[in-house]
Amino acid sequence: MQKVEHTVLENEKSERIDKVISSLNSDWSRTQVQNWIKEGQVLVNDQPIKTNYKCNIDDQIEIIIPDPEVLDVVPEEMNLDIYFEDSDVIVVNKPKGMVVHPAGGHVTGTLVNGLMSHCKDLSGINGVLRPGIVHRIDKDTSGLLMVAKNDKAHEHLVNQLVAKTVTRKYKALVHGNIGHDHGTIDAPIGRDPKDRQSMTVIENGKHAVTHFHVIDRFKEFTFVECRLETGRTHQIRVHMKYIGFPLAGDPKYGPRKTIELNGQALHAAVLGFIHPSTEEYLEFEAPLPQEYEQLIEKLRNNR
Repeated sequence: MQKVEHTVLENEKSERIDKVISSLNSDWSRTQVQNWIKEGQVLVNDQPIKTNYKCNIDDQIEIIIPDPEVLDVVPEEMNLDIYFEDSDVIVVNKPKGMVVHPAGGHVTGTLVNGLMSHCKDLSGINGVLRPGIVHRIDKDTSGLLMVAKNDKAHEHLVNQLVAKTVTRKYKALVHGNIGHDHGTIDAPIGRDPKDRQSMTVIENGKHAVTHFHVIDRFKEFTFVECRLETGRTHQIRVHMKYIGFPLAGDPKYGPRKTIELNGQALHAAVLGFIHPSTEEYLEFEAPLPQEYEQLIEKLRNNR
């Protein structure tokens, strides 16, 4: 445990406490500092404060920096499909059937287990079980994810998600024939009061917007590209069900066993973001997994 003390200067007057503290050390992100404040590890004039506290001249700030937590995720050697990697970010193509991070019932075999073996420098903002994880995709959804290797990069990427500037395009096969070529679904998503393990469109849910356009039409299915404006849990799956075109193969939100594919036909195909350090826009595209591509070809040949 380390203790850092700082006296507020004239040019820091009226600044938020988290901004002042994060400016003291380039390795401290504001999110990390906010967590310290919430946990009572920051005192101003010997008193705990809130994250929105505005500093006064000569305030005595005391920061108690905890010792780094020892990650209890077991590193596992995996053949990760890495599209990009540098000192800030990893872009990885997650296979279908893999859980992103350890949780109840899944403590091994996750993407995080593989990342822990691949590299030790992952951000700690999300705690010991989700190091580096900026956003997630479902177990049975394949495709691209960005992973942060330090807290500054993590915060930068999260801010882009909040600002809705990250490009996220998914390819989905849905039941039924969508008559129009383009559409936008703007409907709030929240926990289903009748099934707490499922999400649904609900009046008091969180704002959620999905844009889609039709790629191809088959006898009983439509192949679409969905672009996320927001990133709610199960968003595409819930929104497509809401407009009457549930994802093929989706065991939770659609008819079961209608295609030769385990789980929903959903692939995170395109991911684009501004690099946290270089400020360069990067965009990556991952092709459909082989079994998904074969399914689409079969539908094309049978129409």
